[in-house]
Amino acid sequence: MRSFIVDKYAGPLHEAETPEPVVGDQDVLVQVVAAGLNQLDEKVRAGEFKQILPYKMPLSLGHDVAGTVLQVGPGVRDFTPGDAVYGRVRDGRTGTFAERIAVAESDLAPAPRTISTAEAASLPLVALTAWQALVERGKVQPGQKVLIHAGSGGLGSMAIQLAKHLGAYVATTASGSNADFLREIGADTVIDYRTQDFEEELSDYDLVLDSLGGENLEKSLRVLAPGGKAIGVSGPPDPTFARTAGLNPVLRVAITALSGKVRRQAKRLGVSYEFLLMRASGEQLREITALVEAGIIRPIVGKTFPFTQTPEALKALVRGGIRGKIVVTNP
Repeated sequence: MRSFIVDKYAGPLHEAETPEPVVGDQDVLVQVVAAGLNQLDEKVRAGEFKQILPYKMPLSLGHDVAGTVLQVGPGVRDFTPGDAVYGRVRDGRTGTFAERIAVAESDLAPAPRTISTAEAASLPLVALTAWQALVERGKVQPGQKVLIHAGSGGLGSMAIQLAKHLGAYVATTASGSNADFLREIGADTVIDYRTQDFEEELSDYDLVLDSLGGENLEKSLRVLAPGGKAIGVSGPPDPTFARTAGLNPVLRVAITALSGKVRRQAKRLGVSYEFLLMRASGEQLREITALVEAGIIRPIVGKTFPFTQTPEALKALVRGGIRGKIVVTNP
């Protein structure tokens, strides 16, 4: 079958003929109709996460999928051929930039009936990240103040909608040209990062979701109220992550050192920092499906590319400037 692969870390994404997927006992074979692109795809390609997400090369990229069930393993109970499904495939089983993929049943959910397949493909990774950051980790309550960076991106636009649904007061950073759009989807305060310093404008926030890292993360700690929490999805990884991921002792020491500065700053300020590498979950996707079908969350697809132009789609993701998500389609 046709797939898009990399032969080595930092190598170019290119088309190749690859073997048909092997369908295990608990697997679902999906005909890929659409695949969402994520920053994680580029980070994996570039080798930025190779210490914590090691892959053998050559590697087929792609984490988000929406499509049609072709076949199910003998242990599968919830899906049958012909079902419309979507999901974020688990780490170690990437490959949605392909014609077909075998996905663990527990990573999939029935696709929302009220949106297109391309829109469904845009959701899984960013919606699950938002859910795990705001609901699981942040435990956001009505009336709390939440800051979400890069609000017009795929994760930001999803997290704003979910935070607003949870009853939070939502601030976000973005370019001024996106301000009206961001207010429309639920932002109460929009900080134009080109002309304003969010650290000077905001204070006493309960939670920050940071997708940028570096100096942006350090400044985010200073806008938190005492006891507040910053959750970072770009790093640095923290010791708790290293422990739960089962990383070897040498890597654990290295990761402890990597996040040491941020964790010390957080402690001095009376706040906390956590690293989040989201996980696949069909169960949580069912919760998200309900919100989509109720009109509470809507997918934001900024641009679509045909399957044959998947490398160009990844380059567009790297360039940035596209509102919401990029999706490749292979109807």
